[in-house]
Amino acid sequence: MKHLLSADDLTTDEIIALLGMADHMAEVNARPVPKVPALRGKTVASVFFEDSTRTRLSFETAAKRLSADTMTFSASTSSLNKGESLRDTIETLSAMRVDAFVVRHKSSGVPLQVTEWTDACVINAGDGWHQHPTQALTDAYTMTREFGTPQTLSGKTVAIVGDILHSRVARSNVSVLTKLGAKVVLVAPSTLIPASATEWPVNISHSLDDVIADVDVLYMLRMQQERMETAFVPSLGEYTKRFGLTAHRASRLAEHALVMHPGPMNRGIDMVVDPADVPGSRILKQVTNGIPVRMAVLFTLLGAGNASQLTQGTDL
Repeated sequence: MKHLLSADDLTTDEIIALLGMADHMAEVNARPVPKVPALRGKTVASVFFEDSTRTRLSFETAAKRLSADTMTFSASTSSLNKGESLRDTIETLSAMRVDAFVVRHKSSGVPLQVTEWTDACVINAGDGWHQHPTQALTDAYTMTREFGTPQTLSGKTVAIVGDILHSRVARSNVSVLTKLGAKVVLVAPSTLIPASATEWPVNISHSLDDVIADVDVLYMLRMQQERMETAFVPSLGEYTKRFGLTAHRASRLAEHALVMHPGPMNRGIDMVVDPADVPGSRILKQVTNGIPVRMAVLFTLLGAGNASQLTQGTDL
């Protein structure tokens, strides 16, 4: 791979290989000094045009633990405010010998466009409603390792609940999880299901109560009100009543079921119950797992070698 732009571009074998590499990176992260010289001499630039906590810090931490140099670009304090174009920004950073760009943008397709302006690797950290491939890889890693089935999710049912229409995470997860054999059910009001979803390899339900007792993973999404120009539900209260995870609904989950959320959570809307009170909650584990997964992506794209070289003190 030269770039990681979409989960749709990944084969099943590539997904399994990246998750296997993440196991090696998780071992690095468990060391007293969680750092290896694998990407020493490489520079990774975080270029975010949308707010982010988990993804940006996760990528920056991943790069640093592989000993890469990092740049953090902030659109709000850049020359974009003086009229500089996105292309000029990317070409300027490329001239500083950046090896990989981690790009987030509110418009779909921007990471793909960036590949036309640089010879560096480009990683999509979220573009509009389109894709968020490393979140899907993180979620698949969390599920497979929790279930002890590292190469498959066959026989598992994953319900993705909430604002599917505006969710790049949902689109990426459908691609990755179904390639690993999971049965995916989209659960949302009809107004928040994309018209194209009828062509996706999923089932669709408009009732969380109808499916909640039968899922292995309950994957909650927030209402992305910043992307909504019109009302998609009668009210947030009505939405919560039908699709929010309440204590009662949580009590109906199977004993082994996982509860996951890509964040940020909207407490009292999509998450009514405190996740700390749900035994199957793996929401913070997703955050933890995001670092080794993104380390695996950076290590793979920047051509550092193979996992057998990730030994303490080895000069790569």
